[in-house]
Amino acid sequence: MADVVQYKLERMVNELDDLERRGLFSRREIAEIVKQRRKFEYRLKRPSPLKQDYLAYIDYEKSVDALRILRKKAVMRELKKKSDGAKKPKMKQSYSDFAGISRIVEIYRQATNRFKGDIELWFQYLEFCRQKRNGHLKKVLAQVIRFHPKVPGVWIYAASWEFDHNLNAAAARALMQSGLRSCPNSEALWVEYLRMELTYLNKLSARRLALGEDVGTLVPDHLSPDDKQWRDENKELFMSIDGVREDVQKEELKQKIDIFREQGLNILQTVYKCAVEALPSSFSLRIQFLEILEATNLANSENMQKEILADMKNDFLKEPAYWDWLAKYEAAGRKSTQDERKEIMPDLLFNAIEVYDEALKILTSSTMFDLYIKFLMDLIGRNGYSQNSRLSDSSDNYTDPVTHVLMVFDKAQSMGCISEDLACQHVSFLLQLGRIDDARNLAEKHCNGELSGAVNLWVLRLSIEMKRIRTPSKADLLYLFDLLKSPLRKVSVLQAESLWLMGLKYFSNHKHYFDNLVDISLSSLIRDGGIDDGFSLASAIVSFVLQRDGIHSARDMYKRFFALPRPGLALYRNCIEMELNVASSAGTKKVHLVEVRKLYEAALSTYDQDARLWQDYHSMELKMGTSETAAAIHWRARKTFKNSAKLGFHHNPLRHHHQPPPTPNTLNRSTIDILPELKGVSDTYEPITKLHFYVIYKPVTLSSTLIFESSLQSSLSMVTFDELTALDFIRHHLLDDYKAPHNVVPNSQPSISESDLPVTDYFNSDEELRSDFVLNFTVPESVDYRSGTSDLVSDGGGLWWKP
Repeated sequence: MADVVQYKLERMVNELDDLERRGLFSRREIAEIVKQRRKFEYRLKRPSPLKQDYLAYIDYEKSVDALRILRKKAVMRELKKKSDGAKKPKMKQSYSDFAGISRIVEIYRQATNRFKGDIELWFQYLEFCRQKRNGHLKKVLAQVIRFHPKVPGVWIYAASWEFDHNLNAAAARALMQSGLRSCPNSEALWVEYLRMELTYLNKLSARRLALGEDVGTLVPDHLSPDDKQWRDENKELFMSIDGVREDVQKEELKQKIDIFREQGLNILQTVYKCAVEALPSSFSLRIQFLEILEATNLANSENMQKEILADMKNDFLKEPAYWDWLAKYEAAGRKSTQDERKEIMPDLLFNAIEVYDEALKILTSSTMFDLYIKFLMDLIGRNGYSQNSRLSDSSDNYTDPVTHVLMVFDKAQSMGCISEDLACQHVSFLLQLGRIDDARNLAEKHCNGELSGAVNLWVLRLSIEMKRIRTPSKADLLYLFDLLKSPLRKVSVLQAESLWLMGLKYFSNHKHYFDNLVDISLSSLIRDGGIDDGFSLASAIVSFVLQRDGIHSARDMYKRFFALPRPGLALYRNCIEMELNVASSAGTKKVHLVEVRKLYEAALSTYDQDARLWQDYHSMELKMGTSETAAAIHWRARKTFKNSAKLGFHHNPLRHHHQPPPTPNTLNRSTIDILPELKGVSDTYEPITKLHFYVIYKPVTLSSTLIFESSLQSSLSMVTFDELTALDFIRHHLLDDYKAPHNVVPNSQPSISESDLPVTDYFNSDEELRSDFVLNFTVPESVDYRSGTSDLVSDGGGLWWKP
């Protein structure tokens, strides 16, 4: 790999020498460029380079080339100043002018060879070649078509380049036809093919017009009335040079332009027929063909327009979207392109309303009524109609737009097509008109009828009642609570989220009704159960209790919810977050940390397979707990998940990166005295326990082999553990070998719970021997009950008991 990278760098010598010789880059900058290129080349030579590696290399080379161009322009300006304008200076093209572009093309080639299926990368490659015009675009287009023949955008891009830049209409036509054979179900290909053919025909017509052989193009004449009048008044200015009158010339050339228009119509008919056969159920395709027909000036275009509209009616008679489009088409003056800011004339509006009425006779559905009402509401909002404004039709009949909307609402209700959305729109429209009593009665009628389970309608009704009662009395509170209680018992908790929040907020300061809501919520959660993500009713109630009564009442409340069969993971998460927020604001970290741990343990008892919950628990212990508790959580998580990759722990409290790992497969014996030694009468140090400690870690089996030798037992033992179990073994078994001296108070023996045994290295290679542990053991100080002095002596080399 290094040889290949070095070879590529050596091939850059000519380019770099040229850059330095021309004064575009200094030697120090060139050294930095070489350094960066070496780094990128090594990345690309990895066994599995990433797409981002290629893109980063390309971006770097683009920035270097852009800087070269800027400095070259600066050098040109300096030369121009020195020449005093006598002669325009020029810099000849050299090797460095095209070496950067060639390198970027080569990187793109390598990237596309490795990621052949990435169509976005291919288009970046194509766009770069098109901008630089380096002659590689045609070859790259052939490659991308070979690898992605089923992508319509590739064919369109290739045909567009041939037609616009290469000026080869025959090649563009061949590419589009090949694309249609490969992707016959692509709307974009059919539409772009038709546009290309008509554009080519229009270019031919424009060419004849420029040569004086024609009188117009396929594009409609958009001259203003004033320009046309001026042209008619000054006909003598447009007399031809040979003296032939203009009207005679137009009469002779009229037949020529008709030939182009007829040919364009034939092309449109042929493409339209083939496209409809390939995509018979595409409604948007017909609309796009109709827009193209309206934008061109073809012969007998009105007959073709009628044919397309007739086909649309036959094929999409039962589609609400067709009738909605047709009504808007009539309102726009039979034009597909509709300007929403333009005011609709009354006669055109009358035609649109007739279309909607005809649609309701054929297609009676709530969707059709919804589209009809939405059209009228947009019209009222756009034109600013008031309740007194009127729309007139051609029969001198006057129609009130507001009354017409209300009539459509009543018609929908009478035909049994009223839906929750339509009912809410009806009530909201009455409120907008200021008819509050009518809106209230209508909402009550719907809520007591077929729409008794419509949550949004209940929200509207309750909001009307709450606004009507500004200072509620006891009777009013009872009335509102009974009104709210009815849908809460019927609808599931997840669907009635807005109702629950409205009720909890309104009755938060009324303890009696709030407690009744809590009782209803308990029964609802028993029926529906809690959820793991999203809205949690129990969490919302706990939050209201926390704001009103404090943390102690909030704890009592969430403990009631935890007693339910399925409290939901979302409740645990929200309660943990609440405890952490209270701990950070109150400053009582240790007290609240106990509660947080209880919540995590309760959550893990049910949701122990949730990796995110383990990650949050581990992260909390790293921030607020100790390294030992964080390590314990890490160990438990690894025990639960056999695949440690699912956990995604980014930090292990046992690992210290500052310590170099020992050489694998070598056994180095070390003696570690982890217990205090007794100083004998003969002033010799008699160790109670001396451990010979070795650990061999095998990550494949996620286990460690702990080899220890006790001087008391004079035996060698070998036990296989994982890392944390090994530590527990040291703590609970090896320390049992300790025998306190006879003069030590019995209650002064070392306490296992107070022991601090952190490990200062972590096992991170395939199979490594670990013998560099530092085990710190905390020994409680004992006092001689006769002399009152301490029984411990430190001489700088260790901790000793007095004889």
